Amino acid sequence: MTKFSANLGFLWTGLSLPEAIRAAHGAGFEAVECHFPFDVPAGEVKSALEATGLPMLGLNTVRGNVEEGEFGLAAVPGAETRARAAIDQAVDYAAAIGARNVHVMAGRHGKHEVFVENLTYAADRAAPLGIGLLIEPINQRDVPDYFLSNVEQAAEIIGELGKSNIAIMFDFYHVQIMQGDLLKRLEAHLPRVGHIQIASVPHRNEPDRGEVDFAWLMAALDDLGYQGYVGAEYVPADTTEAGLGWLSAFTATS
Repeated sequence: MTKFSANLGFLWTGLSLPEAIRAAHGAGFEAVECHFPFDVPAGEVKSALEATGLPMLGLNTVRGNVEEGEFGLAAVPGAETRARAAIDQAVDYAAAIGARNVHVMAGRHGKHEVFVENLTYAADRAAPLGIGLLIEPINQRDVPDYFLSNVEQAAEIIGELGKSNIAIMFDFYHVQIMQGDLLKRLEAHLPRVGHIQIASVPHRNEPDRGEVDFAWLMAALDDLGYQGYVGAEYVPADTTEAGLGWLSAFTATS
């Protein structure tokens, strides 16, 4: 049976992060994940997680200077010092709240060798703390010139690094836009997949609409024996609560 996680970077954004964790629990999610929690004291987040019993699956490294168009730093030439500071910040915060993973954001106009060097640093920094790293192919329609944009590229980087605590964040939304062939591509790379996310295509709303049959895909995940969570990382078409009918429907049929 598929286990769903609420991505609080997009859901319940009108609430504080601790309040959003409690709202996700009340709605029936079995885990949470977030984007950039660093302005919230770690103790408050940890307390909300402990009160609800929900695991925090992951958080992101910072994007950098958003006004200048930065969308991650780890692959960007010349940003190595800032990239490693962002990795330190994310790993330390993850350790403080008990988060399982850190998504290391590659950034725009990146270079392979820079990304590999910074991921090596991140993996060595996170491993003693029991924290995993995720790298996510992101579509270039939403984020033009994003360095990491297809699943095979991510798999090759992980294979080159040979670090046991780095895996792919397989977001069906991004993969459908860039590559398609979702189930076969997932099957091919499942041993290197650390987390899965969903949102409708093309508008990134609730997963019960659009061009991808997510109810069918969730059943296929069960058939593949996927044991992880599926993150609901979508932009609600209305309020978060108004769009949650998919959750009970998908849970009932998976």
